[in-house]
Amino acid sequence: MIRRVLILVLFSVVISGCHKNTPESSRPAEETASSSPRPSASPMTDFEKSLQFVRNGQYTYVFVFSRKDGKPLDSEDGQFLRTNAPQVVDWVTTQDKKKVIGGTNFNLEEGNLGVIKKRLVVEDYSGK
Repeated sequence: MIRRVLILVLFSVVISGCHKNTPESSRPAEETASSSPRPSASPMTDFEKSLQFVRNGQYTYVFVFSRKDGKPLDSEDGQFLRTNAPQVVDWVTTQDKKKVIGGTNFNLEEGNLGVIKKRLVVEDYSGK
């Protein structure tokens, strides 16, 4: 009988010694519950989603085009861009149609970017 009690005590000591005492497990429950939660990331805007889509294409150059008057781009603007920047592989238009994002591996500075800048606002997002 004493032998069984001794084995039971020894077993209890071994089991309690295996319990890992981490800072989280040593805190009182109310202290852990009152810890401030980490803020969640805010959802991406339409522009950010469109920009990320083009960046995922692994293009060397990423340009954002918009009208100088701030109005939505129309079909004439789209045709103008396709004619003057035929090297652009991906075109993504934001939902409000105020910006078009283009991805290419060709440096448009060596092409017709000067002509495009006369009509539209051009922002270079390459490497940003």
